[in-house]
Amino acid sequence: MSNYVAAITYGGPEALAVLDETLGDPGPGQVKIQVRAIGTNPVDYMFYSGAMGKDESKLPLRVGSEAAGVVVAVGPDAVGPSGPVSVGDEVIAYRAPGAYAQELLVPGSAVVPKPSALDWSQAAGLLLTGTTATHTLEATRVGSGDTVLVHGASGGVGVFAVQLAKLRGATVIATASARNHEFLEGLGAVAVEYGPGLIERVRAVAPDGVDAAIDLAGTDEAMDVSLELVPDKTRIATIAGFARGLAAGVRVLGMAPGADPGTHIRGPARLELVRLAEEGKLTVVVQETFPLTEAAEAIGKLMGGHTRGKIVLIP
Repeated sequence: MSNYVAAITYGGPEALAVLDETLGDPGPGQVKIQVRAIGTNPVDYMFYSGAMGKDESKLPLRVGSEAAGVVVAVGPDAVGPSGPVSVGDEVIAYRAPGAYAQELLVPGSAVVPKPSALDWSQAAGLLLTGTTATHTLEATRVGSGDTVLVHGASGGVGVFAVQLAKLRGATVIATASARNHEFLEGLGAVAVEYGPGLIERVRAVAPDGVDAAIDLAGTDEAMDVSLELVPDKTRIATIAGFARGLAAGVRVLGMAPGADPGTHIRGPARLELVRLAEEGKLTVVVQETFPLTEAAEAIGKLMGGHTRGKIVLIP
């Protein structure tokens, strides 16, 4: 028997329960993973909060989409993006529905090699936020010589957006609370505090203007400032301000109705992120770890916002 976490009703963290299952052998094209660490993300609770519907027939609803672990069994013709998968491989699985678990069965296509430069917790937090950050930069066409404004830069996606934009040769202006400024400056960003006067503070550090903006905060301020400072609305992207973004005509990214899921960008980005992490060019920041059995507490902290990097579960 192994443990997994599922929502037994729709609601907040209190909806989560730890359940038991006996996982069978992998079928054709599948692999079985003994999970060592699990990445948590805001989208995890969106699905069971009721915000995306309350279909009672889907309960209990398994939670999570990314994990890192060791392959313990392989079905026929199990092949990942980097080639055949073997027992003993250390891997990251994404997308891996129901990742809050001690063991997982996933398609081989969901499995990429774990970078040896990362520990298990860091590996579990690499791909969802990393591929999302890649999507935001592709959507806004950020490249060498650009100045990009990143709202909510100290969160899970923001930490990668800052680093990946810097690797592209861009100047990054990162909004965050004052306590996170030194951290973001260590990643190469110019940090500014959000709140009243943000437009003036950004203009002061970017006198030649802002070419693109990425809204990871979902606030009216983030959208208002982006629209004021970026001349080309197609170079503004949001993963959080869906209604405002659609109304304003900016790039709306993610799983919400009317948004661009970016599957053709996020899938191929996995191996590039693995390569960059292996070469020491990406820092994966883990703020805190929780036991799998305390998933509700971890989600409660994630929902509170103001996290720096990732919150990770350990089976």
